[in-house]
Amino acid sequence: MILDKKLSVSASPHDHSKDTVTRIMLDVVIALVPSLIAAFFLFGPRTLIVSAVSVGTCVLAEYLSRIVMKRHQTIADLSAVVTGLLIAFNVPTSMPLWMVVLGDIFAIVVVKQMFGGIGMNFVNPALATRIMLIASFPTEMAKWNAPFSWKTEATTTASPLGEIKNIFRSGTINDDSFAELPSLMDMFLGKRAGSLGEVCAIALIIGLIYLLARRVIKITIPLSYVGSFAVIMFIAGGFNLTFLAYQVLSGGLLLGAIFMATDYTTSPINFKGQVIFGICCGILTALIRLFGNLPEGVSFAIILMNILVPHIEHLTTPKPFGTVKEKKKKGAEG
Repeated sequence: MILDKKLSVSASPHDHSKDTVTRIMLDVVIALVPSLIAAFFLFGPRTLIVSAVSVGTCVLAEYLSRIVMKRHQTIADLSAVVTGLLIAFNVPTSMPLWMVVLGDIFAIVVVKQMFGGIGMNFVNPALATRIMLIASFPTEMAKWNAPFSWKTEATTTASPLGEIKNIFRSGTINDDSFAELPSLMDMFLGKRAGSLGEVCAIALIIGLIYLLARRVIKITIPLSYVGSFAVIMFIAGGFNLTFLAYQVLSGGLLLGAIFMATDYTTSPINFKGQVIFGICCGILTALIRLFGNLPEGVSFAIILMNILVPHIEHLTTPKPFGTVKEKKKKGAEG
């Protein structure tokens, strides 16, 4: 008897991984939970309202846009949930909800779906939204709630980044210069002004440890990002460790380095490219903080490097063994 053997030919990948988009996004959501809990204790119940509205709007916007664009539904992959949480984490707790909704629609419809959906956007949707909101509503995006003020009467306060910039520009950096700022321990625990999800460093580090343990991300980008940033700030601050510590713990550096610079779609995939990407993000963030008009530079630095990712990968992708570089022809062909 002759067996009818057939060879099946199919497109890659042939060896399927147990990792799915849904599982990865769920891990990111879990890693964001400690920061959400910290924000709730620091800024009150409105933290949950802003987060719920942001997540709900992102999911609904993705659902409706996929219907209009006649594409299969992708809300089950949880990427819209992650985007909604990150947008909430990038705005003050007092942000008017209609502005949050507007930012959510911009992120999902314009930045993500108009370019094809998940895996096709060339910049991080949450960071693009933050920049849009800063440009559109600068006053509301700079109203920082004082920690625990929700228990009494809501009050606003200045962000530590503004005072740190003034200290740098004064040219007199010493330990006494930081007397008016929260202590470094308060900065580490989140007892300072800032966006909803960026203030508590220990919660963000817990999220980082979880993502590393689950192998969702590698340490390459966060380490090269924060490391290059720290080197520049150490030099710029006259080798003052207190100045360096305040710079690292202020603003959205840790939130950006851990949760947004590591976005699969908008960051390089190979080791060398990730190192270059992280170092450049750190350098740009430091330069904007030191010499820019705005006190923060994380969003602008990561977005700019997102745009340059295709060029970084072109320069750093390993060439197959035996590849012969094509020689440039001299002159035009006759």
